[in-house]
Amino acid sequence: MLLETFCDCGFADHGLSWGLRFLGYEGVEVINPEGGKEDAEEEAQRGRWKKEERDSYWKMMQKYIGADVTSLVTLPVVIFEPMTMLQKMAELMEYSYLLDQADESQDPYMRLVYATSWAISVYYAYQRTWKPFNPILGETYEMVNHGGVSFLAEQVSHHPPMSAGHAENEHFTYDVTSKLKTKFLGNSVDVYPVGRTRVVLKRDGVMLDLVPPPTKVNNLIFGRTWVDSPGEMVMTNLTTGDKAVLYFQPCGWFGAGRYEIDGYVYNAAEEPKVLMTGKWNESMSYQPCDLEGEPLPGTELKEVFRVADVPKDDKYQYTYFAHKINSFSTVPRKLLASDSRLRPDRYALEKGDLSKAGFEKSRLEEMQRAEKRTREADGQPFKPRWFDLTDEVVPTPWGDLEVYRYSSRYSQHRAVDGSQDAASENEDVETTEFNPWQFGLSSSD
Repeated sequence: MLLETFCDCGFADHGLSWGLRFLGYEGVEVINPEGGKEDAEEEAQRGRWKKEERDSYWKMMQKYIGADVTSLVTLPVVIFEPMTMLQKMAELMEYSYLLDQADESQDPYMRLVYATSWAISVYYAYQRTWKPFNPILGETYEMVNHGGVSFLAEQVSHHPPMSAGHAENEHFTYDVTSKLKTKFLGNSVDVYPVGRTRVVLKRDGVMLDLVPPPTKVNNLIFGRTWVDSPGEMVMTNLTTGDKAVLYFQPCGWFGAGRYEIDGYVYNAAEEPKVLMTGKWNESMSYQPCDLEGEPLPGTELKEVFRVADVPKDDKYQYTYFAHKINSFSTVPRKLLASDSRLRPDRYALEKGDLSKAGFEKSRLEEMQRAEKRTREADGQPFKPRWFDLTDEVVPTPWGDLEVYRYSSRYSQHRAVDGSQDAASENEDVETTEFNPWQFGLSSSD
């Protein structure tokens, strides 16, 4: 949801609109990189906010400027998409074949080319500006039937909001502990990925560590909302010391630099070996280079990854894979009742019933508070079912992180309850009642 026409930002009186037409830039995509309140009223009205809702929300949100609003604010369902953060984590698996290629490659630098392209591939999905639902504590998301990959994520903490995920196929394992940190800036919000992502390539046991760039969501209330991720992405081979460092260009006026990524794969001596360039909304390419970072003579730029075709005019800008994530075609047999697909607020929003979605969202949030009161009254601390809190605390560029580890309990559960193969079409899993609660609610609640 970008600013697709240039804004009446008060500059027309100074001749900007006329000047752009004169210079041959009529219809150019104009983006205000500051994302300020001065964006056009017309553009604001074309967004998702009604004027009276927007003005009221703006007054309420001003007190949070400078704060981490990850879990402080109750947001209206009109700005949500019918997906949870746990499902959004699974979108990183769309181009998992790139990790398969990394595992199969015998070239240590090409391994990083493939693996880094995989990490970049999800940014096309991340440009969506609809907000996913915050998972309920204990909520899960499971996915099978995609390239041999099985995926599981669980909400392991409510305050602060933290999720843990695990994916695996014959070529790799993927483990992540995610704790987002935000800073509300009025009409924009900075999102810092306080997390740890580890990928192990099974053939040689190579371990990769990923540090993504921060993200900025611009024009939250005034103007057209759009997303930018300026900064460095670093993928390190912890086994060899090689690494890839890619720079996401910040978006400037008129969209200059938007989507562009450039960088290098370095050996352990920090010498450039492969240059990488492209746009995260289109494709990535690579070329061997010399110690000065210049392309080697006789080589050519080769494409390693290209964004797949997407549905046209999709309401939520979903890819085909995003729809697959939301469907029941990717559920394992005997789907956990805590699965995100079963959430009544998410399902109501998917069906276009905003009134019911808002009601169910409030009901689930109150049930979450009630279960917390029950647990605390009984002196029962919450414990994730499928992940364990380790003693490991790792530093990140945005703060320390407690690390969760995938537990073998899930594999044991599946071994008892049935195959991880996709559920049969005859199984009516959609009628399962959503239930992430580990402790029953007291009768007084």
